[in-house]
Amino acid sequence: MNWINNYVRPRINSIFSRREVPENLWSKCDECGTMLFHRELSDNLNVCTQCGHHMAISPRDRFTGLFDGGIFVEIDVPQPVTDPLGFKDQKKYPDRMKAAQKKTDEKEAMLIAEGEIGRTPIVAAAQDFSFLGGSMGMYVGNAIIAAAERAVELKRPLILFSAAGGARMQEGILSLMQMPRTTVAVQMLKEANLPYIVVLTHPTTGGVTASYAMLGDVQIAEPNALICFAGPRVIEQTIRETLPEGFQRAEYLLDHGMLDRVTPRTELREELITIVRMLMKKSPAIKGDLPAPAAQSDDTPA
Repeated sequence: MNWINNYVRPRINSIFSRREVPENLWSKCDECGTMLFHRELSDNLNVCTQCGHHMAISPRDRFTGLFDGGIFVEIDVPQPVTDPLGFKDQKKYPDRMKAAQKKTDEKEAMLIAEGEIGRTPIVAAAQDFSFLGGSMGMYVGNAIIAAAERAVELKRPLILFSAAGGARMQEGILSLMQMPRTTVAVQMLKEANLPYIVVLTHPTTGGVTASYAMLGDVQIAEPNALICFAGPRVIEQTIRETLPEGFQRAEYLLDHGMLDRVTPRTELREELITIVRMLMKKSPAIKGDLPAPAAQSDDTPA
């Protein structure tokens, strides 16, 4: 009896027991609750394959799907003063920064890069909402200025993907100063007759909406993105009225003339290629266009 209990039964249980599955292989859609395999979700740019819900995507993953062959070169951003106000709430500001850097594996809330989309050279900037809510601090201001200067230098259009909860409170008035600074950066592009295209993603709010996020020559948004200055709950509590359904969502703003397009993420790259080439007065992109083969010398075997 002991032999059965001690050896046979554990052996049978081990054979038929359920194998452990790593937790990061599946993601649950926030909208419809469907469990999505991580590779399938990644291939679809973090858009639910069942209901089309747009989940968060990091700037690096976004750029990989945007640029030709996923190839891009990061642009250096001047590093601002660390913790200029010596700010502390429940945690010290430097401690919050370290935690955000560890969580996202990025230096700050914005990534800027250069590369090609549809064989068209561009400069791109993208905010990371996972990094302290994508908040606009001095680094974000420096990044947008660096992106604009690089675009003017190379005579390329600038495409910006916004995602932010507003200005960064830990930098106080210095964060609010980024609103006029980034507005001047956008003006540099306009004076150089270079396109500035903004893609508003969920959520884009606060001082970001009140500055560079709404100054694009073309304003595009991802479906159901929240785009506002003050949130709907704050407005309802202030005016003491019920807001219309879908208020401050991308589709509502499109209907009321605040946006030019609402485009699903999976279709965004092709639309951006078309718009950029049109604004740069280039011929339409050829789908499936490949670089010409390298020239071969007479003594090189075919």
